[in-house]
Amino acid sequence: MHHDKLRAEQVAALYGNAVEGTVGSLIAAAILSGMLVSLGAVPLPAAVIFVTLVFGQSMTRFVLIRAYWKSRPAPPDWRRWAQRAIASTLAGGLTWGFGSLLLMSPSRVELQFIVLLVCAGIAAGAITAFATYLPAYYCNLCSIMVPTTIWAASHPDVLHWTYAALATLWTAVIAMLAKKHSEILNKSLRLQFENLDLATNLRLQKEKAEEASIAKSRFLASASHDLRQPVHALSMFVGALRTRQMDDDARRLVKQIDDSVGALDGLFTSLLDISRLDAGVIQAQFQSFPILALLKRICRDEGAEATRKNLKLTLIPCSLLVESDPVLLERILRNLISNAIRYTDNGRVVVGCRRGERLSVEVWDSGRGIAPDERDLIFQEFYQVGNPERDRSRGLGLGLAIVARLTDILKTPLTLQSSAGRGSVFKLSVPISQREPSVTMQEIDGPPAAANSLFILVIDDEVAIQTSMQSLLISWGHVVTVAGSCQDMLAQIADFTVVPDLIISDYRLRSTENGIETIQQLRSEFNENIPAILMTGDTAPNRIREASESSCFLMHKPVSNSKLRAAITNLTIASTRSGEPA
Repeated sequence: MHHDKLRAEQVAALYGNAVEGTVGSLIAAAILSGMLVSLGAVPLPAAVIFVTLVFGQSMTRFVLIRAYWKSRPAPPDWRRWAQRAIASTLAGGLTWGFGSLLLMSPSRVELQFIVLLVCAGIAAGAITAFATYLPAYYCNLCSIMVPTTIWAASHPDVLHWTYAALATLWTAVIAMLAKKHSEILNKSLRLQFENLDLATNLRLQKEKAEEASIAKSRFLASASHDLRQPVHALSMFVGALRTRQMDDDARRLVKQIDDSVGALDGLFTSLLDISRLDAGVIQAQFQSFPILALLKRICRDEGAEATRKNLKLTLIPCSLLVESDPVLLERILRNLISNAIRYTDNGRVVVGCRRGERLSVEVWDSGRGIAPDERDLIFQEFYQVGNPERDRSRGLGLGLAIVARLTDILKTPLTLQSSAGRGSVFKLSVPISQREPSVTMQEIDGPPAAANSLFILVIDDEVAIQTSMQSLLISWGHVVTVAGSCQDMLAQIADFTVVPDLIISDYRLRSTENGIETIQQLRSEFNENIPAILMTGDTAPNRIREASESSCFLMHKPVSNSKLRAAITNLTIASTRSGEPA
């Protein structure tokens, strides 16, 4: 798989290392020739011919090296450049192997052996330059050593024969060392390629995981939106039905339907919270407030479930103020306390605080406990301890995943201690406030209903939602006009002289229309900044961020009747106050 890349790297290393060796060889030829001429051992013409041959071969190699780096060949082209490298090293070796014979002094044996030793040194030194690609080095080695060895062996004396034998051994040893050098380089290159493959595979897997996450978000957004529409319509129909005269059995059935709608709303809300957190649209609003009032409210709300399970829910009072976002902190603690009650079959749940540098808000239970190998998993999405059958009455397994994200936003570390069969304790570290409380944690039952009848425009492309919304709002005493698109609404209000009090629009409308643009166009039509509610069942992070940045009050489907009524009241009161003279 990596054959071409490996060979290409070997050839590239050869061209990269050849410059220094070639320059060194040229200098050695000049020094050696100059010494022999100065000693009168060889005639000047012979020395000049030798140096000229080495110089010409060196210049040819420099031209080849420059051509290689200029062309920047692709890995499949390695053979062509390898062949040129072999030809160059062979020419250089032959220049030294045969050219050095011109420097042999007939009468000075010691000078002959100096020439022979320089040739052997040149051959050995070329390992670092040419052994990255063995065929090229072997050509250089043999072309230098074979001619000089044969020349030595052709002399009848023992001294020259000894050199020939030693040169043969020297050549064999140098060849083996070159092979080892090449093997080390090849191993290093293979490890490098394997690491690159691992890095590439890791990047591809990361991209696949990100694509899967995006696909999941798109699926949740699409499925959630499509499922929220009928649930939202059902909630409106139930709200309208409650205003009708009914007998006790009918009221009981309506209550059961409303409870089922509320359960669905809870499941959708969990999905929406995860999407909003991933979208980064939730920002903490830090305030100073008493922790006890918040804990009292949560324990009061969760007390009914504890009583139903015959559990004792105990709250230990704490008089301290904390610095945090009361809404987000309540969501964290409500999840922890409700989970403690859910997974405790007998005994009690204790909620209390310990003072230190920070306030440790703790939830103790005598429940089933959490095994060590599950303590990290419980904070992952859709994971539930002891619920392999995926009983939806026990939620989606998103509560602690939401808690983990919220603790990061609030910078409140959460720790868990647990023993299987003996219970668990969750400890939340919250900053203690040193300033006066900026908010009180009183229970608010809800704003008073608007006393006046309002003129409301409703835009939604779902006929069922148009009908249910119209029925509900009329039952509350409002005048309602409904339409499926901006153009339909503009056609209906063309002759109106009364400015609407409120606009309620779905985000997704027909074709490419969206609620934000529709609301802006209707405001322009009446030349008034009409209060508006933007409803969406979309949980895609980008969509949530876009809707949150609009100038509309954002509500997520399915919208409960009480929340819708409160929103209408608050918006109209705020609009009335902003219109009052100073």
